[in-house]
Amino acid sequence: MSVKEEVLEEVDVEEKLTDSHEIIVYNDEVNTFDHVIETLIKTCDHDPLQAEQCTLLIHYKGKCAVKSGDYDDLKPRCSEILRAGISAEIV
Repeated sequence: MSVKEEVLEEVDVEEKLTDSHEIIVYNDEVNTFDHVIETLIKTCDHDPLQAEQCTLLIHYKGKCAVKSGDYDDLKPRCSEILRAGISAEIV
């Protein structure tokens, strides 16, 4: 008779817990594409192409995550977006 031996390996698993947040910008019927693009370039450090792509996503999908990172970095950026009359929140 043969004996089947089972070997269990011990594996360390590291989870990276981040406090990453995102600024979500929502579509509206008030702001122009140019205004949203200029605001994203100014507040989120987007290049013109990135800002245009985000603006198209906002228009067609209803919302877009335009910036991610630490809450303390995103808060003043989101405040600037809101001051520009654009709907946004940090999630």
